[in-house]
Amino acid sequence: MLKATLLKATYAGGKILQQYFNSAFEISSKSTINDLVTEADNGAETAIFSVIRETYPDHFILSEESGEIATTSNVKWIIDPLDGTVNFAHGIPICCVSIGVEQDGEIIMGAVYNPFMNEFFFAEKGKGATLNDKPIHVSKKQALANACLVTGFPYQWEDSANNPIQVFEHFIKQGLPVRRLGSAAIDLCWVACGRFDGFYEHKLNAWDAAAGFIIVEEAGGKVTDFTGTRYSPYQKKLIATNGNIHASLVDAVNGKY
Repeated sequence: MLKATLLKATYAGGKILQQYFNSAFEISSKSTINDLVTEADNGAETAIFSVIRETYPDHFILSEESGEIATTSNVKWIIDPLDGTVNFAHGIPICCVSIGVEQDGEIIMGAVYNPFMNEFFFAEKGKGATLNDKPIHVSKKQALANACLVTGFPYQWEDSANNPIQVFEHFIKQGLPVRRLGSAAIDLCWVACGRFDGFYEHKLNAWDAAAGFIIVEEAGGKVTDFTGTRYSPYQKKLIATNGNIHASLVDAVNGKY
């Protein structure tokens, strides 16, 4: 029942995104001028909530737009109704619904749906990961020097050692391809299916990565914080790889070249 509800809720959110895409909708800013929220974010969130509440009225919810809706339930839904809002607002179809399910403090299920590319990623703990119901696996690339990476930049950060620009500059000077798609959930899923060999980001929220985290792990990859410790969605810094290049990428983002 939990899986069926997750799938239904994710599709419901995706349907709302399709309805708003490339149409007229209200856009406003949050923490900075380019930290956007749209009618589509709120509409998708409402649709997702409706599906979850129909079956599980007492479950804990953590969602980007509404924050915590706390209960005593041991099940928490971690929801980004529209990951990649800036892309969406500009008509760029690299955006998605992302929902992770946490039980007793552990992510046990995740779904990421990009309705504009018709790609639905799903994983359940111990049961592998899929893209449109077909099994996916991380790449087999062995060396960071040959890797294709993806990253994202926060709207604000401190100008400290090994900040996002410095790390990015290092990779670019080494001739490494580093992409910037604008959706952490999609970045993680594209690591999971082998399109990218590694992903790193300096500042994420739980809703950005909860679903993608388990999808990468179930596809055979590795996800940690910047120290190499197993990742928790409540940490800001994330590195996800095929496993083979993980230690090298951890060193690189920490300035150990």
